[in-house]
Amino acid sequence: MPNIKKPRYLGSKSKVQTSPDSFILDCVENPNPDYNYSIRFSSPEFTSICPITSQPDFGNIIVDYIPKKKIMESKSFKLFLFSFRNYGGFHEECTIKIAKKIIKYVSPKWLRVASFWNPRGGIPIDVFFQTGKKPSNVFINDLNFPNYKGR
Repeated sequence: MPNIKKPRYLGSKSKVQTSPDSFILDCVENPNPDYNYSIRFSSPEFTSICPITSQPDFGNIIVDYIPKKKIMESKSFKLFLFSFRNYGGFHEECTIKIAKKIIKYVSPKWLRVASFWNPRGGIPIDVFFQTGKKPSNVFINDLNFPNYKGR
């Protein structure tokens, strides 16, 4: 498990990386490790590239998690998502890659990554990853998505 170190991106000018594969996700210590609470990150302008057509794919990524010892540093997460902009990956691969990176660096008690992709060819694709049963003792907002243009 990676150690919690001083964030490498926070407070400094950062270069956008070109691939999510080598990205190191920064974390900080959870200030409330004795409590169960949920954290949500939303990225309504996520972009990646179709690996077959090289056309851009646009989606909304929603990450919900319950932290353990670490929480995800938000600028680091933003830069991680930016690293997909020129990355050729199917919707499913991008979604699972995000989840695996969070699991590797954050080691949350529970994680859900939902991706809602704008339609191409008339078909929206939504991908969901979850590490286990949604906890009942912590508020976790539903995945209502009223501004979704794919329906």
